[in-house]
Amino acid sequence: MPTLPTNLGALKQSPFGTPDRALRSVKDEIRTNLLARIAKGGPLFTGVHGYEDTVVPQLVNALLSRHHFILLGLRGQAKSRLLRALTSLLDEQMPVVAGSEINDSPFQPVSKYARERLNEYGDDTPIAWVSRDQRYVEKLATPDVTVADLIGDIDPIKAARGGHLLSDELTIHYGMLPRANRGIFALNELPDLAGKVQVGMFNVMQEGDVQIKGYPVRLPLDVMLCFTANPEDYTARGKIITPLKDRIGSEIITHYPEDVALGMHITAQEAWTARGGSPVRIPSLLSELVERVAFEARSDKRIDRRSGVSQRLPISALENVVSNAEQRAVRLGDTEIVPRLSDTYAALPAITGKLELEYEGELVGGAAIARELIRRAADATLRAHAPHAATDDIVIWFDGGSALQVADDASAATLRLAFGTVPGLVELVVAEQLAPEADDALISLGCELVLEALVARRKISRNDEGRYGRATREEGRRRRSADDE
Repeated sequence: MPTLPTNLGALKQSPFGTPDRALRSVKDEIRTNLLARIAKGGPLFTGVHGYEDTVVPQLVNALLSRHHFILLGLRGQAKSRLLRALTSLLDEQMPVVAGSEINDSPFQPVSKYARERLNEYGDDTPIAWVSRDQRYVEKLATPDVTVADLIGDIDPIKAARGGHLLSDELTIHYGMLPRANRGIFALNELPDLAGKVQVGMFNVMQEGDVQIKGYPVRLPLDVMLCFTANPEDYTARGKIITPLKDRIGSEIITHYPEDVALGMHITAQEAWTARGGSPVRIPSLLSELVERVAFEARSDKRIDRRSGVSQRLPISALENVVSNAEQRAVRLGDTEIVPRLSDTYAALPAITGKLELEYEGELVGGAAIARELIRRAADATLRAHAPHAATDDIVIWFDGGSALQVADDASAATLRLAFGTVPGLVELVVAEQLAPEADDALISLGCELVLEALVARRKISRNDEGRYGRATREEGRRRRSADDE
């Protein structure tokens, strides 16, 4: 990379001093770089999946239109990740007046400090450089955020040390928004911001002026404002003041993964599963089951849909599943970590903490609902891969009073022998191609999947210790009632 100019005179002679760059706003800068990326082809935002045909085209239109915008979506829908990906559309380096607190342009200074430096030193004015990551400022809106936090406040110490009047602009301690000048300012959970703070923000953003402690200050900031909000808060509680809402150019709706395969891809990308010791092999059936837990939760009436079920649920659950398998591998001295279905029950803490329950759900309890979600996910997974699996012989065996204990610390080979005692179970798994016959770990997983699906259908029962047996009378009654419906 060539040496960057260190003073204004050299900057004027460099490519950064040409009119199309020297006077370009941050929105025009993003526009230019975005159009170049579109022309080049390929993904526009790396690490963000499932939005290619929905959110990304709307976001691109907002950026090309030079809009401030808001992302509306439930928790865990990659809103913050999408905002942080915008930094890739900024130039790698940006020149500023050295010592400026608000990234003053050497060609269009905003602060009194920068104007005085330029008047004093002219072409010898020192130039500093700011990277693209330093031009992104993010703040979580909370009710206690003040105008001083976002816009700024009078600093008496600055006034005393510099011998300035309090009304002098040089006494201002700038807030987060001015410090994002010539960059991107992202405010998460906008509705939680107090109304008077929103007023101060839209004044700076639109008119470029604000009053600090009663003193009018002109701050023609060059900044792109991006917001996020929960749609329930935004539309129902109405905590965004109308003038600010009116100044947001585009409203973009985010969403959860639309299919299980996409959710699995996102979870695989985000979950920490490479443990650095023994190799980890996560069967695709198990990854699918963990992902389906989130899909089942999003459709459960006992779980608050307005709050949503975050994509962090399957990510955290899969990490716990691998951790439980890792413990077992260490105890057994296995050279490979292979999670099994029963490990998902060890991930209950990663599931229950991410479920906001309705009143009916509170009566049942989060742990009970989480166990039911796991069994329903197992049933959905089995139906997806073996919709016509014949399980009558298996059910008859359990109805006859037989039982099977699945121990957490048993080896895969031991489990396969145990599952072999259930008539037709291993043969069903092999026949339906749920696992290759030579792989004990996958055979055991397939057998567990079948049994958990039968528990979900209330044809057999399972207790918290992993013991499978005949269905209870209540389960049988509820199954027959569901069949009649």
